[in-house]
Amino acid sequence: MKRRQFIHQLSLTTVGLGLIPHLSIANIMGNTNFGVALFTLPKSLSEDFEGTLKLIAETGYKELEFFGPYDFSTPAAKEGWKVAATALGFSGSGYFGHSSKALRSMLDKYGLTAPSIHIDLPTLQENMEAVAEAAHIVGHKYVGIAMIPDEMRQSLDDYKRTIDIFNEVGANAKMHGLTFFYHNHGYGHAPMEGEVPFQMILENTDPENVKMQLDVFWFTAAKVDPVQILEANPSRFISLHVKDMRELKTFAGDGGNMGEWMGLFPYLADAGAGVLDLEKILATAKKAGVKHFFLEKDLTPEPEKALQNSFEHLSGLKL
Repeated sequence: MKRRQFIHQLSLTTVGLGLIPHLSIANIMGNTNFGVALFTLPKSLSEDFEGTLKLIAETGYKELEFFGPYDFSTPAAKEGWKVAATALGFSGSGYFGHSSKALRSMLDKYGLTAPSIHIDLPTLQENMEAVAEAAHIVGHKYVGIAMIPDEMRQSLDDYKRTIDIFNEVGANAKMHGLTFFYHNHGYGHAPMEGEVPFQMILENTDPENVKMQLDVFWFTAAKVDPVQILEANPSRFISLHVKDMRELKTFAGDGGNMGEWMGLFPYLADAGAGVLDLEKILATAKKAGVKHFFLEKDLTPEPEKALQNSFEHLSGLKL
């Protein structure tokens, strides 16, 4: 648990804040509302939560994706988070000490919505009722995991058990008025015992109860064409993590370990400053039924410019 969470936290060490309003750009975005995955800004949120929300809104972003743990998360999730967060110099996660009602009030105040959250799998298995209670107050529709725990993807049998768990969690989420999704971190695309795990997940989970979130950068790093997989799976992907890549790079191995992820962090680029055809990818995503586009960039040396420049590029795309 701690190792998985630490790699996520490590990607945030240089992320900060400093957004500049561009409301005129927001006015030409049409019906595409770009959002921010808040895992990008933990230090700013810890230091000035409401101020950060205000600046995000003034830059033109309309949607947020929160990350856990939350008050309703399992004790293990909370304990594991403390180690990584303390090491990286910030304290908050989830709603950053605010109640679900107070958070909803702030979102309404700044014209923001929070359709999606990342949360750990055990919390979804054990505390779905509490998750749903908060979700319906704040306005979350989608509850998903950032990655499959290491121990659940060591063999093909592990993946088969994971598929069963996904179906169970997805059905339970639906009963509580929510939709479960899985964010793939770049592993599971290489054959294992003659099968491709990610394809197994797509084919053996209920498409109505188990949705997907496509991370443009990690799918590319795994040698998977985002356009091709979106076209082949209409209505399956409900959101995108939008990243760009300074130059085309792929995993040396199967993308399943910390070293491979860290090795590609230097190749992250502001949206529009890299080699990925974001206009084609996002346009294809819209045709395939994707409704939510969350900017995410890790380890950027100039976070203020990264968020501003990315928004300017994304809001100018013809989608």
